[in-house]
Amino acid sequence: MPAKKARPRIFVTQPISERALARLRAVASVKVFPNSGRIIPKRTLIAEVRNADILFCLLHDAIDHDVVTANPNLRLIAAQSITPSNIDVAAATGQRIPVTVTAPLTTEATADLNFGLMIAVARRIVEGDRLARTGKFPGGQSAYLMGSYVWGKTVGLIGGGGLIGKAVARRAHGFSMRVLYWTPRRKSEHEEREAGLTYVPFERLLRESDFVSMHSPFNKDTYHQISVRELRLMKKTAFLINTARGAIIDEAALVRALTRRKIAGAGLDVFEREPKIDAALKKMPNVVLTPHLGSAVPEVREEMANMVVDNILALLAGHKLPNCVNPQVFAL
Repeated sequence: MPAKKARPRIFVTQPISERALARLRAVASVKVFPNSGRIIPKRTLIAEVRNADILFCLLHDAIDHDVVTANPNLRLIAAQSITPSNIDVAAATGQRIPVTVTAPLTTEATADLNFGLMIAVARRIVEGDRLARTGKFPGGQSAYLMGSYVWGKTVGLIGGGGLIGKAVARRAHGFSMRVLYWTPRRKSEHEEREAGLTYVPFERLLRESDFVSMHSPFNKDTYHQISVRELRLMKKTAFLINTARGAIIDEAALVRALTRRKIAGAGLDVFEREPKIDAALKKMPNVVLTPHLGSAVPEVREEMANMVVDNILALLAGHKLPNCVNPQVFAL
């Protein structure tokens, strides 16, 4: 009687959708790092990769050279992420390991959070919440927590010609806002008109915007896209909003600008050295911080997890991988 074929071993770096896990368990042995409250330590991750055939990782996991090369028999790195920005794809390709991602599913959820950060920091909502919880109530017409209008103001979208930028623009139009945008490659007039976007040069956007909202992809050209010079160009009454990637803002320069009141405040969902957040930012009342919550709604995470499962099942069935970023591994 032929020996029973061993089930593939899949390691998942944090708890995910139960429906997605059930699909995986139907075809494989699945182990999940159980703590959703913290990122898996690197030493633990490497140990688990050595005992896995497939790695199911999340956006925040650092899949560096050490992790990629920990197991020469690893068959797939399947990321619950739109881009492989935290994965050493070159190392994976050198090891002949395919890397898969998901389709851009986070547009509306991220735009919701982006606009929420704008309102929260401008209207000092977090400060008001903390005050109310201490039992203080200055009065319904007190000047104690005077904020800034969002309605009718100007928002400038840097790298804002993409899906999330356009989604933020739709929300901004509901607040009668003027919507400026800048990208290295300007959109067509038809696309601008349809999205209600006005193209302006980069420096003009910084000078005229009441809210500067970051939507650039992270690459060598956008590293520290906002730094000392750019912050100096912004209005002293302006707010900086970032739900894109942390390193497109020079965090040290931002801290200095906020400390010296060169800009009014910031709403940040991403950070230059995630999961670490600059200690000075955490102390500033005019900064609203969230721990990378852009896609954190059940419907989005469910769909993303199942798309990762689709990639894994395609590999196990010997089919073409739907979202592979290095398909050349199959020709090596």
